[in-house]
Amino acid sequence: MTPEIKPLQRIQQNLVAVHERRILNWLCARLPGWTTPDQLTVLGLIGAAIVCAGYVASMVDAGWLWLSVAGYVVNWFGDSLDGSLARFRRIERPRFGYFIDHSADGIGTLLIVGGIGLSPFVRLDVALIALAGYYLMSIHAFLAARVIGELKLSYVAAGPTELRLVLIAMTMLMYFFGSGWRDSAHFSPFDMFVGGIGVLLIGLFAYQTIATARRIAAQGE
Repeated sequence: MTPEIKPLQRIQQNLVAVHERRILNWLCARLPGWTTPDQLTVLGLIGAAIVCAGYVASMVDAGWLWLSVAGYVVNWFGDSLDGSLARFRRIERPRFGYFIDHSADGIGTLLIVGGIGLSPFVRLDVALIALAGYYLMSIHAFLAARVIGELKLSYVAAGPTELRLVLIAMTMLMYFFGSGWRDSAHFSPFDMFVGGIGVLLIGLFAYQTIATARRIAAQGE
């Protein structure tokens, strides 16, 4: 017997949410009928692999960073549209979609952040701190979905799309201004930025964990 899956309350309060939703709805209405959410999920992963490839290739020539910028666009298109298309066409598969979508997100994040750490602009150990912070926040979101029925998709008015925009801006700065730090043994401004994001995410995880625990305790559960 298949267990009943209650609908999750999706909470998305990031800065570009309203405008992004309009764009996604416009795209969903115009995608060809043969396009499926699963295809878009795969496309999002391909975009993440392109991002990673661009960062790694930048060890040879910084011009490859533009491949990473293009990869972010492909990743956004696939990752943002897969669930949107399923809801638009009312063909959701709550259990399968939830599992596959977030599994793909985990792999995609590993490719992107791992690529950043393998580039000549950010140290790998610093990138791994950011990766750990992102995974901790993901764990919190999945636990909260289970215990309070809320899937929070944004924190501090920022979500995946804002993060992509920040990383695109950072990648462009790497191209225009990063050559001076390529061979530095010390922490570069890019190291400080990526590491700062990681520390912020870890701190946010701790804060959200305490806040959610208090909320559950207040409900007497």
